[in-house]
Amino acid sequence: MAKIKANGIEIEYEEFGSKDDPLILLVMGFSSQMINWPESLIRGLTDAGRRVVIFDNRDIGLTTEFEGQVPPSPRDIVKGIAAGEPMHEKVPYLLDDMAADAAALIEALGADKADVMGISMGGMIVQLMALNHPERVRTLIPVMTTSGDPALPPATPEATAALTAVPEERTPDAIAELAVKGRAVYGSHPDVRTPDDEIRTNAIAAMQRSDRPMGVARQYAAILAQPRWHDRLGSLDVPTLVLHGEMDTLILPAAGEDIARRVPGAKIDIIGKWGHDLPEAVMPVLLNRIVPFLGQTAPSGPA
Repeated sequence: MAKIKANGIEIEYEEFGSKDDPLILLVMGFSSQMINWPESLIRGLTDAGRRVVIFDNRDIGLTTEFEGQVPPSPRDIVKGIAAGEPMHEKVPYLLDDMAADAAALIEALGADKADVMGISMGGMIVQLMALNHPERVRTLIPVMTTSGDPALPPATPEATAALTAVPEERTPDAIAELAVKGRAVYGSHPDVRTPDDEIRTNAIAAMQRSDRPMGVARQYAAILAQPRWHDRLGSLDVPTLVLHGEMDTLILPAAGEDIARRVPGAKIDIIGKWGHDLPEAVMPVLLNRIVPFLGQTAPSGPA
């Protein structure tokens, strides 16, 4: 792993495969660190001839932390937006800024363009990359994410509660148990879901690497206060593959379908038994969709 300066911050990243291969940038979701990308997904992409780069979003993991910046509460952000207040001016940063980070990272790595794939919040970020920084985006792969249209059906109450749950004591074991409970609510079917012991182990490893509860709060504020972008998606001119799980209760499949309807020429796959997670059993299915899609748009040389 290494650090690189981009968009005025220090970004922790890691790359795999040959520097001579076209770049694919993987953008992680809300509160998640880059170590949560499955090794089998990365390996499958490098085997398919891609230079794979993963990184920690701002405020998470080992990338620059925005210490001392306290966002409004989620309730205040929602109330302010409903009242017509410019809440996008009252948060430390927006998803637009995180998209600028990722676009600058592509440039800092010496690439012209990249295939960009993001999950959940990362899927929102890659859409904004394509809209705000089209010169950096070769193909767009939004995964388990939304178009941002507020008219779309929301997460189930149980999924929202699981996502925003806070432990009574912030200990590794308590965080691990919340991760297990959350995965049971919005994760994949038990037939394919990651085993509970592995979920616990991964959660503890992530907390030991970096624990930034205020970074999580600022990222959530960025999601809530981000000006909506769904009406802009029709302007995109980039090959797009939308992937979503039929069992996702946090961001419902209707949200992915809305992206595919709005982006001209977009393809979509709704995958059975898959929820809002990245279990090992689903990785071959995802690669079977992603690799052929990338093959249709492969550049002639590194980019």
